[in-house]
Amino acid sequence: MTMSGQDGQGMQGTQALEETPLSFDRRYREMLGAGLDLLDQGVTVFDAELRMVAWNGAFLRLLDFPESLARQGMSFEEFIRFNAERGDYGPGDPDAQVAERVARARSFQPHVTERVRPNGQVLSIRGFPLPHQGFITVYTDITEQRRAQEQIASHQAELEAHIRSRTEALRRSEQRLREITDAIPAAVAYFDRSWTYRYANKGYAEWFGWSAHEIEGQQIREVTGQEVFAIVSPFVSRALAGEQVSYEYTLTGRDGAPARARSTLVPDVGPDGEVHGCYVHSVDVTEQRHTQAALAQAQKMEAIGQLTGGLAHDFNNMLTVVIGNLVALKENHPDDPLTENFVEPAMHAANRGAELIRRLLGFARRQPLEPKPLEVNELILGMSKLIRRSLPSTIAVSTASREPCLVAMVDAHQLENALLNLALNARDAMPNGGELRIESSIEHLGVHAAADLEVPPGDYVQIAVSDNGMGMDGSTLARVFEPFFTTKQFGMGSGLGMSMVYGFTKQSGGGVRIRSRQARGTTVALLLPSVAAAEQPEVLPALHADIELAGKLVLLAEDDADVRTVVRMQLAELGCVVVEAENGAEAADLVENIPAIALVISDVVMPGSMDGRALARFVQRFRPDLPVVLMSGFAESHSSMDADLHLPLLAKPFSRDKLLAALRPFAA
Repeated sequence: MTMSGQDGQGMQGTQALEETPLSFDRRYREMLGAGLDLLDQGVTVFDAELRMVAWNGAFLRLLDFPESLARQGMSFEEFIRFNAERGDYGPGDPDAQVAERVARARSFQPHVTERVRPNGQVLSIRGFPLPHQGFITVYTDITEQRRAQEQIASHQAELEAHIRSRTEALRRSEQRLREITDAIPAAVAYFDRSWTYRYANKGYAEWFGWSAHEIEGQQIREVTGQEVFAIVSPFVSRALAGEQVSYEYTLTGRDGAPARARSTLVPDVGPDGEVHGCYVHSVDVTEQRHTQAALAQAQKMEAIGQLTGGLAHDFNNMLTVVIGNLVALKENHPDDPLTENFVEPAMHAANRGAELIRRLLGFARRQPLEPKPLEVNELILGMSKLIRRSLPSTIAVSTASREPCLVAMVDAHQLENALLNLALNARDAMPNGGELRIESSIEHLGVHAAADLEVPPGDYVQIAVSDNGMGMDGSTLARVFEPFFTTKQFGMGSGLGMSMVYGFTKQSGGGVRIRSRQARGTTVALLLPSVAAAEQPEVLPALHADIELAGKLVLLAEDDADVRTVVRMQLAELGCVVVEAENGAEAADLVENIPAIALVISDVVMPGSMDGRALARFVQRFRPDLPVVLMSGFAESHSSMDADLHLPLLAKPFSRDKLLAALRPFAA
C-alpha cells in the first residue's frame, strides 16, 4: 500500500516529511502500507478532492475490486461507478446512484452503515472526517456475525439485552429489543434480588393486568397478587439462592377464565458468583393441560371398559348358573307356593343383574350388535310416541329432520334404548317442564372433526336430542360418560344410561358430541355411519318352529363346572345326549375320536393354549360339516370375532329358549 504527501497529516506532517531523507520517507510509507495490510478490516483514505490517498489489501478483497483501481489519486467516483455498473446497489439508474453517493461523500459527515452485497456478504461501513475535509473509511465483514444473530433465540436475545443494559449501546437499542421480546409468544421478565421487577415484556405485564412501563420498579407481591404470590414465593427464594426452578400455577386469564401457567426462573449470576436477580420465562399451558386431561380421561374410560369386560365374564358365568337353576327349580315345582314367594324375586334380581351387565358391556363396547341399514327418521317418529307417554305433560316433545331419508348402519334395538335413555335424562333435567327436541340430519366430518371423534372422515347420520333444562357444569360434563356416575339421588338411577349410549355409539363406528350450559340446556348428538338409501336389510329365511334335537350327541366344552352343569341340564331337557370337556384340548380329542358328535357348543374363554376360537378352527379343519356354537360371558359382537369363523355367538347368561334358538339352524 502507499500513502501520498496529501494524506491528511496537515502542514506540520508535510513539513516533517520534506525534512526527512528520501530513503526514510520510502521506508516509512512501506512500513505503514505493510501495517495496514495486516488488518482484517478494509481501510481507505480520501482527500478533500475525493481522491484516494491510502488503502489496504483487505479493502480490495472485501469489496472485490480489481487491483487496477488501487492507485493513488484514483477518484472516489470511479469506485462508486464500478459498483453501480455491476449491480452492487440494486436495480436503478447507475448514474443516479453514483451522483447520490458522491454528493453524500462530499458532505464529509461521520456515518455508520451496513450494506449487503449481491453475493450475500454483509459489510459494516464506518466513515470519519479528517482534517482538510478528507475522510477515512473502515470496512468490516460482519456476515457471520449477522447470521449468528439471526439464529439467537428470543430468550438469548433477552439475556444479551440485559448484559448490554450496562452500556450506552443498550440505551440506544432498547426500543428495538423491547419490540422483539413483545413479539415472542412467551412472557419474559427480570427481577432483582430485592424482589423488584426491572423489566417485563408486554405479554408478561398484560398477564397480570399491568402495562410494561408500569410493572418496572414494582414488587412481585404487588404485581401477581397475594394468591399467586403465596405459590411462587418459595420458588423465587430458591432461584435467588442460585437454583434454576420450574413450577406451575393457576391464575385468572385475560378472558377472565382460569388459566394455567408454567414458569422457569433462571438466576442471574455475576462474575463474582453473586446472584443479582432472576430471569423469568412463562408460557400459557392451559390448552396443553386440557389436552393431557382429555387424554387421561380417554385412557381412564378405556381402562374402565377393559375392567368391565373382564368382570362381565365372571358375572355372566355366575348368572348363568343362578338363572339356570332357578328356572329348573320353578319348572320342577310349578305349584309350590314357595316358588312364587322366593324363586320369582330371585329370578327378577338375577335378570336385573344380567341387564346391568349388558349395560356395562354397552359402555365397554362388547355387547352383541346386529347393525343393519335403518331408516332413522321412521325410527324417531315411532320412538317419539313412546317418549311422549314416558314424559310428563309439562314437557313438549318435537321432532324435525333436514333430510327426507336418512339411512344409518346401526342396531335398531340399541338405538331405541339410547334415545329412550337420553329422553329420560332430559326429563330429569326439566323438573318444572320444558321442551325436548329430536333432530336428524346428515353431518359431514372433515379430517380434524373426525379425528376429534376418533372416526374416519365422511358422512354420518346425526341424531341430536336437546332440552332446555338445568344443564351441566364443567366438572359434571367431564364425567358424564363414566359408568355409575350420576347426579341423581341415591337409588334414583344406576349411572349407566349415558355410559351405554357412549359405548353403543362407539361400537357402531360413530361418535358422541355433547354441549351443555347451566340454565340453558343440553344437546347430545349421536353420529352414526351413513349408508346409501338403496341398501336394504337382508331378509333372512324363516326358521321352522319344529326342530329335532332328540338323540343328538352334543359336545359341551366349558371350564366352569357349575356353568357346564346348567347348560348340560338345558341340553338334556331338549332331548340331547351330552358329552363334556373342561378345556379345548380335551374337546379336540373327543372330536377326533367320537364320530357320532353332531354339534359342538364351546365357551370362548378357556384355559390352556386352545380356547373356543382355536377349537372352532380345529373343528372346521378336521370335520368341516360339524356345526359349532360359541358362548361367552364377554358377549363380544360378531364384528370382533375372527373374520374366517362366521359362527353364531350365544351371550351368557341365556335361557333355555335362547339356547334353543341358537341350536335351531342345526336341527335336522
